[in-house]
Amino acid sequence: MEVTASFWIGFNVFVLLMLALDLGVFNRKAHVVSVKEALTWSAVWISLALVFNALVYYWFGEAKAIEFLTGYLIEKSLSIDNIFVFVLVFGYFQVPAIYQHKILFWGILGALVMRIIFIFAGVALIEKFHWTIYIFGAFLIYTGYKMFTEKGTTIDPENNPVMKFARRIMPVTNELHGDKFFVKVDGKKYATPLFLVLILIETTDLIFAVDSIPAILAITQDQFIVYTSNVFAILGLRSLYFALAHVVDRFVYLSYGLAIILVFVGSKMLLVDIFKIPTFISLLVIAMVLIFSIVLSFVKTRRDNRMNNQGQ
Repeated sequence: MEVTASFWIGFNVFVLLMLALDLGVFNRKAHVVSVKEALTWSAVWISLALVFNALVYYWFGEAKAIEFLTGYLIEKSLSIDNIFVFVLVFGYFQVPAIYQHKILFWGILGALVMRIIFIFAGVALIEKFHWTIYIFGAFLIYTGYKMFTEKGTTIDPENNPVMKFARRIMPVTNELHGDKFFVKVDGKKYATPLFLVLILIETTDLIFAVDSIPAILAITQDQFIVYTSNVFAILGLRSLYFALAHVVDRFVYLSYGLAIILVFVGSKMLLVDIFKIPTFISLLVIAMVLIFSIVLSFVKTRRDNRMNNQGQ
């Protein structure tokens, strides 16, 4: 079965409906998202992705279903890097937990738009200029190498060029005004620090998209599969943040696992005209690396905690 316009329309209607339910019904009032609520919503989004994966299998066959699942796993694992940034940004600006959901909602909505542009541009480039796949592959290997050799995630909002530009073109209040992005003071419109946080969230996601989109293009250039797997991963990112924010520091080896995944998919791109690695093998490799890095991380942190307790 071919992907027709009805598939695109139906999926986007579903996305808009879920976003409307999220903001207009379930999160109509600002509140602190509990770990239990976040875990529940994470389970909901993962379940929806798996249900959609089953529909892809029914509509388009086993190969496309494996491509979707592999792409979803790549995007989901790479999105954990976003969570590290969210923690740092919210901590730097001292954003109260009650306002974080609204920022992430609009931030993720903007991320969806940017990902759509990146996906269609990337697929079009590869289809028209096949050699660009080698550039994407080399870039992913380089990114993986940098991620493996550079320790820790750092962020300096004050020296961020986008933040500097934003402060230059608009006045910004020194304090928060509830969950508002803009306020009027003495008849003059000001941006609030929350708006600066939103800008920083959007720009960092743009940077992450530069890594994640080429990574999934190594698995498939089917626009519908790339788009839908990206959307499901991003829609579940907000709940994943609230579920993992308090334990994110325990994933000490995850960055190494993500680096290995990027090098692997980059190598897959470089070898595409010599030897095409089956998507099922890619799925197994990515899943095993991800699971192994997470398990090792928890083993190390548990051992370190035990040693610290014995030392006391």
